Amino acid sequence: MTFRQFYDDWAPRQLWVPSTRANADLAVDSVAFGDLPMKAIRRSHIETWVKAMSAKWAPTTIKTRFVIVRSVFRAAVADRVIAADPSDGVALPRRRKVEAAMRIPTVEQVGRLLAHADSSRVSTRHGFRAYVALCAFAGLRKGEAAGIQVGDIDSSLRRLTVSRQLQRDGSTFVARLPKYGSERLVPLPDDLVEMLRQHIETFLPEEPPPDAWLFTVGDGPMYDNDIDWRWRATRTSAGLPHVRLHDLRHFYASGLIAAGCDVVTVQRALGHSSATTTLNTYSHLWPTAEDRTRAAAADLMNQALNPASRG
Repeated sequence: MTFRQFYDDWAPRQLWVPSTRANADLAVDSVAFGDLPMKAIRRSHIETWVKAMSAKWAPTTIKTRFVIVRSVFRAAVADRVIAADPSDGVALPRRRKVEAAMRIPTVEQVGRLLAHADSSRVSTRHGFRAYVALCAFAGLRKGEAAGIQVGDIDSSLRRLTVSRQLQRDGSTFVARLPKYGSERLVPLPDDLVEMLRQHIETFLPEEPPPDAWLFTVGDGPMYDNDIDWRWRATRTSAGLPHVRLHDLRHFYASGLIAAGCDVVTVQRALGHSSATTTLNTYSHLWPTAEDRTRAAAADLMNQALNPASRG
């Protein structure tokens, strides 16, 4: 049995969403050993493949494809098709540190993006400002913001229920649970609640039902490419072509951390599967022990030198 034959038999049984299957197909299509018998594939084949990818792709992309191919070999070991996984021990290109790769927009930049999100000249971009605000001030992922319905907004309690995400499925869309099952309640600031209220009043029919999509294109929800081109137009108009939509989620997280929120609070707000995920992503943003010691000493010194400050 060749690598490709094993994959074609194994892949349909996996509990994958369409986007995961598409990524897996791309990874398998990229290998040069697809037609080799599974038992003939050696570690050297994997290393040659990784080396070839390193000339074209970023380390994160290479790791994603490698993990998929490795899972195929591990499945073959579990099925006793091969005795050992030839991908064991293969070195991957070094990735940049999280703190070096992460780009966090400034408050001024986010303000410019919001100011340019609703184009006065392009009617199809009307209403996109509220979408950008949900990403920047509630930390929603692209598909989560697309999946918001009117009934998910609780104006009286000032919170948002995140219970679905929209993903492309061929030429249409499919609603799924959020990434890693991260359903959650997100507290909303008053100004965002008011912006969402005005959005509903302006862009949705009078008294929309609870299951009405908050962001629409024609008769359906706004998703995938609908969002991408609006975002590109927004950042170009704002003069910020380097800012990614996902950077707004980093902006939200950094704001929570700067305000003194603990790890668990940030984890729940972002919908991470564990506090470890939050720390792995944002640990460099939290004050270090040295920072806290310096701040405490400064407070003590201020009190000692300024009696009036002691109250």
